[in-house]
Amino acid sequence: MKRRVLMVLCLFFVMFSGCAGATRDDHAIVVWHWMTDRHDAFEQLADRYEETTGTKIRFELFAPSDAYSQKTVAAVQARILPDIYGILDKKKIMAAFIESGVVADLTQEFEADEQEWENRFFPKALDANRFIENNAFHIPPGIYGVPIDVTNIQMLYNKDLLQKAGIARPPRSFDDLIEAAKVLKIHGISGLVSGWGEPWMIDCFASNYAFNIMGEEKVMATYRGEIPYTDPDWIRVFDVFKRLSEAGALAEGIVTKANKYAEQDFALGRAAFAFNGSWCVNVYHDMNPDLDYGVMLPPPLNLERPMRIWGGAGSSFHVNAQSPNQAEAIAFLKWLTAKEQQVFLAEQTKNLPANRNAMTSLPPALSAFAATMDLTTHPTVWEVIEDPLVTEVFVKGIQSIIIGERAPDQVAAQVNKAKHRQMHKPSPLP
Repeated sequence: MKRRVLMVLCLFFVMFSGCAGATRDDHAIVVWHWMTDRHDAFEQLADRYEETTGTKIRFELFAPSDAYSQKTVAAVQARILPDIYGILDKKKIMAAFIESGVVADLTQEFEADEQEWENRFFPKALDANRFIENNAFHIPPGIYGVPIDVTNIQMLYNKDLLQKAGIARPPRSFDDLIEAAKVLKIHGISGLVSGWGEPWMIDCFASNYAFNIMGEEKVMATYRGEIPYTDPDWIRVFDVFKRLSEAGALAEGIVTKANKYAEQDFALGRAAFAFNGSWCVNVYHDMNPDLDYGVMLPPPLNLERPMRIWGGAGSSFHVNAQSPNQAEAIAFLKWLTAKEQQVFLAEQTKNLPANRNAMTSLPPALSAFAATMDLTTHPTVWEVIEDPLVTEVFVKGIQSIIIGERAPDQVAAQVNKAKHRQMHKPSPLP
């Protein structure tokens, strides 16, 4: 079924997107990517690699990311994928690529020489490209991709604004956050800004507190349909947003704000707190190099259970299993993820390196993000994920709480109704 869906998508994009194939050069390893902020650094590394090994590497940039994804899907059917490329989508799409025979299983390479290559990486980074035994996608267990950087999503605080309000230290608990927001409001300072007009960012923040309040197993049980959303612990999750709203802790218009505008607000000192990912270090530096800020975990509500934050592999590359240059492609990826090249990428792009040994010379903000990688989780590595239609109702319900249209128990009932409907809908015909 996954292969059939992928083939239909491929056919559509081949016919209508006007995608061209990779520019062929028998003497070059071709890499497709979408990362505009890294292209110059990649080309510098390609020149270094050619000088060192004699092997030519050509990076080809296709942006924005939506256009890149369309191109790779079309290229699967047309059999014109390059030697190395990335897959920008959910794990089920990666599974469809694997089933189509265009993703090499790199497990033996990672395990060679007493797992030297595997041991370079944060385990959470590899998990995004790893399929375990008896996985839901029926893919043979193994590692099918190479992370080149990692990321996670936390909160940021403006040191100058906290000092202006007389707040001596960043909040250490959710109650501290509420109290800080009240003090900031008295001083005319906006509290938390984030791109909560983008549904995934609200889902991420809510997930952090769901894991903190009830633990991973109960969250997964809810997604399996074993625990209702009307459970008291889920009411507490929804109540997080009610308390933030009632305390005046949220920036005006947060439920419609795109993250790029939220980033501007924080970078220009318009809010004391932000909820954003590690990529923001580069963004804030470009917008305001003098911004003095720190990084903090979202302050826990349940002090007896640690916060879990979304994170893992930021970007990954895959080797085309049909490429005649597999050995050369793998050799290049091993070189690219060695410490020296990872340090260079981190310095040039201000992204967190996937190689844990390359963390020694990071700026303070990136170091703070890196220090919490062991606390990361992500839907791509969960045993089960929520139905997208249920998630849509979940996010819209939270937005309605923030603007005062609905109470937490009302939203819980609404989400639970959507969950029941999705679990009992007729199965599609084969």
